[in-house]
Amino acid sequence: MVLDSILGVVQIISGIAVIASVIYLARELSQTTKVVRAQFGHGLISRLYERYFLSAKDKEFSKFLSKDWSGTDLEDYEYWRITLWINTILVDLFDTYDQHRQKLVDSTHLQMRVTLLKTGLMKSKMGEPTWRIWRQARDPEFVTWFEQEFFDGPLEDLEDGKNPEWENLNMKTVKPR
Repeated sequence: MVLDSILGVVQIISGIAVIASVIYLARELSQTTKVVRAQFGHGLISRLYERYFLSAKDKEFSKFLSKDWSGTDLEDYEYWRITLWINTILVDLFDTYDQHRQKLVDSTHLQMRVTLLKTGLMKSKMGEPTWRIWRQARDPEFVTWFEQEFFDGPLEDLEDGKNPEWENLNMKTVKPR
């Protein structure tokens, strides 16, 4: 009889210990999730500020950024620079969108990148052609969101999948010797 009483007390204590362990693990998981979210957010902000700082520090690049990119007086190498800058901003947007979708960062991080791209980058001569290169690598949900956000709806497919701005941008076929 005493042995039964002792076993009953041990089972109750074991049950309480299991419940306490589960509560402790849940709290630890919650804390870890908060830390991971903060780290992702900090990483995105740091990357953006670093880019702004380096751009501001580089006088020649700042002059380039301040040019009117909608003009037709730009040289091929400047269009390449525009394309590389757009690529940089797009990759940052892709990362941020994916992290936002996984609830690792809040919407302010995503909105900052959207605002930057809406300054006219995607309306420049190289905006749409650069997007078309990346478009095939993104999932349909992102493509729909992006094209609605920046082009007011889906882009039509190009004939034969060709991207004329890219082809005209000093991408001449080299003839074999």
